[in-house]
Amino acid sequence: MTQGEEGPDRIIEKRKHDHIDICANEDLSPGYYYWDDVKLVHKSLPEIDLDEIDTAVTLFGKKLSAPIVISAMTGGYGKAREINRVLASVAEEYGLGLGVGSQRAALENPELADTYSVVKDFDIPLRIANLGLPQLIRQKSGEPLGLEDGESAMEMIGADILAIHLNYLQEVVQPEGDTRARGGIAAIERFASKLPVMAKETGAGISREVALELKNTKLLGLDIGGLGGTSFSAVEYYRARMARDATRENIGKAFWDWGIPSPVSVVTANVGLPIIATGGLRTGLDVARALCIGASCGGMAGRLLPSALKGQEPLEREVRMIIDELRAAMFLVGSTSIGELTSAHALVTGMSREWLDHVME
Repeated sequence: MTQGEEGPDRIIEKRKHDHIDICANEDLSPGYYYWDDVKLVHKSLPEIDLDEIDTAVTLFGKKLSAPIVISAMTGGYGKAREINRVLASVAEEYGLGLGVGSQRAALENPELADTYSVVKDFDIPLRIANLGLPQLIRQKSGEPLGLEDGESAMEMIGADILAIHLNYLQEVVQPEGDTRARGGIAAIERFASKLPVMAKETGAGISREVALELKNTKLLGLDIGGLGGTSFSAVEYYRARMARDATRENIGKAFWDWGIPSPVSVVTANVGLPIIATGGLRTGLDVARALCIGASCGGMAGRLLPSALKGQEPLEREVRMIIDELRAAMFLVGSTSIGELTSAHALVTGMSREWLDHVME
């Protein structure tokens, strides 16, 4: 390595730090809020009591106290350990699922494993490990990760399931991106044949065509990760701007709103697998909206990250509010359980309706 160059570990660590810093401090949302397109029909005579509402749900065989997963945020650099500790403590307290950020960094540098494995110190009902599909395919940068790496990632956090994330929008925008995608389905099939696996998009949504392809690999579920929340194209736009990389900055800006809106993806990707709805959920009402149109659970990261950076008590307050919002929505549609909520009447309007009118033809 010549003077002034950075090694691969340092590059990954800096990238992860940049991602958290940008996500916490910049506006990364699209110009349209798609979850507002989902309208729940008010029930003037709910005929239930608020205190009899039960928000418990079972996902991948694990019972959660509320249908909420704290979605993958970070890992692999110094500050990530404390962030994951706070997230894990709150997930334990409120009986929520928890995903960690991509574990590639710790597989390449075991000294970083404790930034993820700290979550093993907590009794979390559902832990989700995380590896990227691009790293399961042979790239110019090196050999693909194998099944033993998937096993190691799961063991690192005591995971119940491994999320294989599909982040090609981010990869094509970032300068160091892994852009070989041929063989992706075969790689997922190889992992899903031996390990409990789900597929996780990271902001661009999953179409019905892709959902059907993924179902054929025998994986256990989908996290649709649709357009509407954190745009990783926008994240890479800010990184490129800081690096004065005009080419990547322009690409990031051009693809800022790229993807399938989250509510649209929930509906179209419903092929009989459990669905975690992520991508722009801001409130417990949004969680209720997602469940009413076919999701099994809602996933949140963007709303929770600022509180998590402040500490455990601020995050606990945020999570309590989200659960209270969910309970209020359930009360106002007359549902005492999540099963009843999924049968409540919902309308899809606006741009999401326009999308569905075209893609469901």
